[in-house]
Amino acid sequence: MATTTKKTTSTAPSASRNKRRPARGAQLTKEQNAESGFTASATLGDNLQKVLVDLIELASQGKQAHWNVVGTNFRDTHRQLDEIIESSREFGDAVAERMRALHALPDGRSDTVTETTSLPEFPQGEVATSDVIDLITERLENTVGTCRDVHDAVDEEDPTSADLLHQIIEKLEQYAWMVSAEKRVPNRG
Repeated sequence: MATTTKKTTSTAPSASRNKRRPARGAQLTKEQNAESGFTASATLGDNLQKVLVDLIELASQGKQAHWNVVGTNFRDTHRQLDEIIESSREFGDAVAERMRALHALPDGRSDTVTETTSLPEFPQGEVATSDVIDLITERLENTVGTCRDVHDAVDEEDPTSADLLHQIIEKLEQYAWMVSAEKRVPNRG
């Protein structure tokens, strides 16, 4: 007489928000046949990773704002967000590729970005242009803050990576100025 075993599954909520199965087969490869140049320390890799996740999150939040902005100066704000998104994506790609060139492993998975970004969550739903200006300016400044926080340690170990941070800081500070100027009034004093 054959017996069957009934499988039971727990209905308790998982500790993780992500219900996907963990990736299998994603392991480090040996560095055989790879170039043998400079290799990033764990600290350099971690510092570049901090910048990477903020850039990815900035692009994502910029897109959320782009889709949901409403109100006065909609078109200008909508278009300016496109520029910020494009630059954030390009800089993120440059940072990730720099990490790979130094044998560090960039991690741009959504869970990693959500758990490690310094940027606050963007509000859901429609957002007035005046609020988008404040929210995006804050996120630009936070991302610049991350770049500045890690800059000296990065520069000490790898001036070439620090040069990349200089480019990011310059462009994002320019965007922060341009976006925030939308709400400024002339100083007449």
